[in-house]
Amino acid sequence: MAKCKPWQKCCCIFLVLICAAALVCLCIATIVGAGCSGGFRHAAVAADSQRCSDIGKEMLLLGGSAVDGAIAALLCTSVVNPQSMGIGGGSILAIRSKTGNVTVYNFRETVPKSFKTNLLSDCPKEKKLTTGSQWIGVPGELRGYEAVHKKYGKLPWAKLFEPTIKLAREGIPMPPFLSSMLKYPFVKTHVESSSLCKVLCNKNKVVLSEGEILKFPKLAETMETIAKRGVEAFYNGSIGQDLIQDIKNEGGTLSMEDLRGAPTCLHCQDHERLLSDSDSDSAGLNGKIQMYHHYIEAVKFANGQKKSIRDPNFNDQKSAQHLIDPSFINRIIKRISPNYTHENTYYNNMEPASDNFGTTHVSVLDQNGLAVSATSTINHLFGGSIYSPRTGIILNNELADFCNRVTTLQAGERPPSSMAPTILESKSGRVLVIGGSGGSMITSAMALSIINHLWLGMSLKDAIAAPIIFVDSENTVNFEKGFDKDVTDGLRAFGHKVGNWPLFFNVVNAVEKESGCISAVADRRKLGKPAGY
Repeated sequence: MAKCKPWQKCCCIFLVLICAAALVCLCIATIVGAGCSGGFRHAAVAADSQRCSDIGKEMLLLGGSAVDGAIAALLCTSVVNPQSMGIGGGSILAIRSKTGNVTVYNFRETVPKSFKTNLLSDCPKEKKLTTGSQWIGVPGELRGYEAVHKKYGKLPWAKLFEPTIKLAREGIPMPPFLSSMLKYPFVKTHVESSSLCKVLCNKNKVVLSEGEILKFPKLAETMETIAKRGVEAFYNGSIGQDLIQDIKNEGGTLSMEDLRGAPTCLHCQDHERLLSDSDSDSAGLNGKIQMYHHYIEAVKFANGQKKSIRDPNFNDQKSAQHLIDPSFINRIIKRISPNYTHENTYYNNMEPASDNFGTTHVSVLDQNGLAVSATSTINHLFGGSIYSPRTGIILNNELADFCNRVTTLQAGERPPSSMAPTILESKSGRVLVIGGSGGSMITSAMALSIINHLWLGMSLKDAIAAPIIFVDSENTVNFEKGFDKDVTDGLRAFGHKVGNWPLFFNVVNAVEKESGCISAVADRRKLGKPAGY
């Protein structure tokens, strides 16, 4: 047998050492990974559907950032849950850099330069979906994607669109949640009597049902153009021109001048978000009743502040800045009675603003520590029910958010919103990326999920799944099915008016990293499922 030469012996020893090191690393990874049972080690995405969470994860595996994953997941959601959001809407994103700085980006829709003079007189007097082209705001969604991708993106712009273009063009089996939504009689009738029927109905003009194929061929073409040419094709090109023509055919006032003037970002601010790891003192039934009573009272005061909040760029005296002023907070705390409630006038809530539901949320954390909490919307279910046949885009009805909140409008103004994408971080390095959808129910769903998790010690999954309390615009207290009856009875005894809210569309999606382990939860209320690795 031939002897090994010295250099060959060195190579053999080197290979043995590499293999040994690899084996040690594998053992360590296995031991450490055991502490992340059911979670992830590197990155995760929590969107409204497994399909869209998977697409976000795919971008991360390709070397993309959390922003790339969030954009791709949102684009996907515009096909899977088109009732919630799309490129005809707007969004708010909270982004945490790798160094821990959090910046909020606002890309909500704005009032066009020309709008119906007496628009606010069209506001519905009863609770119903607000439809019509007069409610369309200038879409900011794509401007937002462009801005954050330029700053944080790693993958090519076009790559983010590829999966959704394929879905929209080839079609997908009707998504389960969308199918269930279309079974509600008022939604079914609403869709079948509008231009939405072009894509959401079969050849018999009946809404698509489970098992049928959902396609958006025109939207696929639009996204392909935007992927190749960038957002200028939408804001200053052929897509925009086609969109404006369709809106005008529906009687709308949006113009190319509005699209060209869509601001890149409004109210981009740095924020610090700190979470507390302390436990609540709400032990026992009485403690729980007291905790929820104080929560409900705080929400009633918050409802009373809704009319005092407007776009600060247009209304200096209507800023929300006072809401985080310690003196204001302390004044409210002193006004909360320990064992009884009050009439609405006590909370400065003379005429309530209307409630609504809609919206989607995506939470993403990548392997480099970049985090994105992104909430996007076209406002009500299917926006204003205006479908653009030339572009495949479903338009928002964002101006309806001004109803019962203001008496005048200004061009360029953004409406108030319940959207609250949030990133919390403890001094120990624990990071929680969380946000919700459900219109007026967003703040209730998020607040109680956070309370359940951080105060009551529930797992993130159980905290989000737990039934919530929703205090509507009239300060009626509504309990989601399954909420603790003993607590409900205790709150009734304090004088809270209990209602019977019909549809709990409160959906929270969150990603949390603690001690090197990542937990991700996509709310089952919308049949969501997270993805990660």
